[in-house]
Amino acid sequence: MNWFQNLFFGSGVAHSIMILALVIASGVALAKVKIKGITLGSTWILFTGILASHFGMLLDAEVAHFVKEFGLILFIYSIGMEMGPGFFASFRKGGVKMNSLAVSLVILTVIVTLIIRAVTDTPMGTMIGVMSGAVTNTPGLGAAQQAFSGDPETVSTMASAYAVAYPLGAVGVILTILLLKKVMKVDIGEESGRIRESGKDKDTARMMSVTVTNSAIFGKTIYDLDRLIGRRFVISRIRHTDGTVEMPTSRSIMNEGDIMLVVTSQSNFEAIVAFVGRQIELGQADWDNFDNNNLVSRQVLVTKSDVNGYTLGELNIRAQYGISITRVHRAGLDLVATPDIILQIGDNLTVVGNQASVDKAGKFFGNSAEKLNDPNLVSIFLGIFLGVVLGCMPIMFPGIPQPVKLGLAGGPLI
Repeated sequence: MNWFQNLFFGSGVAHSIMILALVIASGVALAKVKIKGITLGSTWILFTGILASHFGMLLDAEVAHFVKEFGLILFIYSIGMEMGPGFFASFRKGGVKMNSLAVSLVILTVIVTLIIRAVTDTPMGTMIGVMSGAVTNTPGLGAAQQAFSGDPETVSTMASAYAVAYPLGAVGVILTILLLKKVMKVDIGEESGRIRESGKDKDTARMMSVTVTNSAIFGKTIYDLDRLIGRRFVISRIRHTDGTVEMPTSRSIMNEGDIMLVVTSQSNFEAIVAFVGRQIELGQADWDNFDNNNLVSRQVLVTKSDVNGYTLGELNIRAQYGISITRVHRAGLDLVATPDIILQIGDNLTVVGNQASVDKAGKFFGNSAEKLNDPNLVSIFLGIFLGVVLGCMPIMFPGIPQPVKLGLAGGPLI
């Protein structure tokens, strides 16, 4: 049985890989367990790791160092890949406020840490680990350990303090939220409904059928309507009084009694109805029955990198393919397909046109679900390479004697 004991409590690369696999698998399995709807998620992996090391299941030092550094790089780089497409656009929607709050939080955390250190005379390395663990900031710990890489004892102290504080940080946040929920008598279901409705009011696309009854726009083009109303909308189809259905352009003319299928945001809904005429109850199935020009409505996936980052206006799809894009489904939201919306890989477009034109547009955008499931390994590892190079690049600042580096957290994130 010596071989079995050595497998779990021995040393070497094979032993380390096996322990890592066991700890991660156990932690992921426990993360699925919920008690009264609450789970600690991936924090269970930390707990299982602490438990395993307590019973003597230790890792080879070199393997542990590599896994720690490479795991941090993959974690940070994945966050950058996920948030990158909408990062700069987010600054136009509260990004400055969110970053100001984040900076304030960091400053307050540092002040509290310095006060505790002054009162308790705790070593700085320990306090940095406690601070990182208390706010569950793994990248912060990684950056701090790189800064003290020449002092192995301090680096080890940071990790120990982080491991002690992290569970309390994670559990503490959960307990605080539960306490606030009880004290303030918050109904989660009701609040979730309010949040959903609030999101709809601002961003979510809504489709409606409107009949033209406002005499001020009789004989006007859709371009004129856009200038007069000053709201963002897309007209998918127009059914004229003679029964013909048209996929409109900016030059299409509106007449009394015409029925338009309009896609707009929830916040613009009432204004457009009031300006154009009145809303009538016609669904997508009704419009499919109306169509006499072989118009179809299809979902097309954006999977070609050539169109990633371009606006619909820049691509000029209507002129090229004779189709209309009415909605962009992204991250669970339906957005109005305005000319200034920036396309991202994975967007699901609602396209209207004849079958041949829709098929051509599908080829232009890619429309390949399989491609989304196949990661581009070249770009992933090239990005990691560039991130590590950037993180190791010394940057000199006036008044600071030592060069500053972004490290294995900052470089891959950027």
